[in-house]
Amino acid sequence: MKVILQQDVKKLGQKGDIVEVSEGYGRNFLLPRKAAILATAENLNVANAKKGSKERKDAMAADEAKLMAKQLEKVEVTIPVQIGEGGKLFGSVTGKDVAAALKKQGIDIDKRKIAIKGEVTGEGLYEAVIKVHPSVTSTIKVEVTAK
Repeated sequence: MKVILQQDVKKLGQKGDIVEVSEGYGRNFLLPRKAAILATAENLNVANAKKGSKERKDAMAADEAKLMAKQLEKVEVTIPVQIGEGGKLFGSVTGKDVAAALKKQGIDIDKRKIAIKGEVTGEGLYEAVIKVHPSVTSTIKVEVTAK
């Protein structure tokens, strides 16, 4: 039995995939739970149209992400922190701090998408990787200075 998945199903496929399943699994599990619909000619045409539309949207999003990544590479952020004797840092510099500094510059990026390369041990210039899109990343410079 061929079905079109309406939602992600573990070990079977993603939403919109056309898969072959056994009669019992399709009729007793997938169809009653609205996790799939039968793959009739009409449903296949609708699914293919949706798939094409989704691919175009994904391509546009990836292009926009590449442009944003190029613009972000030019950005440099300065983060003032407290430094004790011997040049040691009080606390740490995290993605949250970088996101807050970017927000002051008018760039809104989620803190979970920011990762600092290496360990921030004191004053200096560091790099932070920003995941703009699942396939596109950008690197910005982060300068840590004493307050």
